[in-house]
Parts: sequence; structure tokens; C-alpha cells
Amino acid sequence: MKDLSWLSRTEALTGRQALERLTNAHVMVLGLGGVGSYAAEFICRAGVGKMTIIDGDTVDPSNRNRQLPALATNHGVSKAKIMRDRLLSINPELELTIIEEFIIPERIPDILALAPDYCVEAIDSITPKLFFIRLALERKIKFVSSMGAGGKVDPTKIQIDDISKSYNCKLAHHIRKKLRKHGINDGFKVAFSSELPKKESLLYTDGTNYKKSAYGTMSYLPAAFGGAIASVAIRELSGIEVR
Repeated sequence: MKDLSWLSRTEALTGRQALERLTNAHVMVLGLGGVGSYAAEFICRAGVGKMTIIDGDTVDPSNRNRQLPALATNHGVSKAKIMRDRLLSINPELELTIIEEFIIPERIPDILALAPDYCVEAIDSITPKLFFIRLALERKIKFVSSMGAGGKVDPTKIQIDDISKSYNCKLAHHIRKKLRKHGINDGFKVAFSSELPKKESLLYTDGTNYKKSAYGTMSYLPAAFGGAIASVAIRELSGIEVR
């Protein structure tokens, strides 16, 4: 039998039945960057018993301003492996699978075949993100998706709502537009910020891994997004209403 004594503070808030639902759940976190890495840790600390984490990237010096795995001492090290060690240090009984590869459309069907109870989607490239959303909806897999955390500084502007109700987010606008072409207008929760992005912070990348540009980021904003999407998964799995 698993030792749940370390979750006594969680149980005091949620009750034993909700806690046991979490310990029996399988949550998949797609992407371990600034948003996904924090989401993964919060989900682990909530007592989820089984997790799959996915990311093929390694730590880069530019990650240190916002990503949980990134330190001055681990440049070039796999983010998935760093998070594996961290999560198992939090909960040694965690049933953990790591998939150390970039999330590309061709691999998403096999990834979802692992049958998670809930997915926390923090993919920062549009094409794989869209493919995941469409396939998860088609397969009726529960998930929450993170929209754009870049170019913004006010965490109090973060909202959780259906994708159809998002606004002031360039990424969400683009996702909505693309999904409409496939007859999808709503039906899944997202975390987005109503704060207008600082356009002058836009940076252009080399276009690798389906990503052509990104906004500048503040240390705490991706973490706040991670907390928001982790909360949706945790609350829905434990039976706490998410409005």
C-alpha cells in the first residue's frame, strides 16, 4: 500500500476520497518548458500516482529565466531526465514514464495510445499543438491547453475558460481560426491571459521544431500558467468543480 502521509495537507483540503482519485489517476504532461515543467511538479505534489512527461529538448542558457529544470550547472542536459529525477525525489512511489523526444504530429497518436486519464498540454509549437487538440477531442481524452504566456507581465490577468471565450491572446486567436476549418469552435478548457502582449518583445527564431517566433518572458508568468493548467487537471480528477 502506498504511503499517503506526506499528502496530509492535501487530504485536509480535498478529503480522502478525492485524494485517492488523484493517486489512481494517470496524467500526461506534454512539454516541459516554462509552463509544462511547473505544471508537472504541481501535479506530482498533488499526489497523482501515475505520470507521463514528454519533451525532447535540453537545457539552454536562455531557459534559466523561466524554466524549472534550468540551472547554470546543467546546460545541455535533457529536461525530461532532470524532471524525472525531481519528480521521483518528491514522490519515490510515483509511476513515471518519460518520453525523451520532441512532440511532432506523427508521434501524437502513439503517445495518446498510452491512455492517460488527463492531458496537460504545454506544447509551444503551433502545428503539433493543433494536431494534439484535434486528436484528443476526437478520442474524447480530457485535457487542458496552455495558450500564450509570452509578452505579458501580470499574472492576475490569467483566466481559465473554454477556448471560444479567450481573447487578447494571439496564440489562442490563431488556434481558434485553424480549428474552425475543422468544424471545431469550442469544447475544451484553456489558460490564457487577457493582458495585451508587449509587441516590442517579439523575437524571431530559426524556425526549427515548428516554431518561428516567440515573445520575451518574465520569470513568474510561465510558472503561473503552469499552476493554472495543473489546477484544472487536479480539480477535475479529484472531483472539485472547475467553472
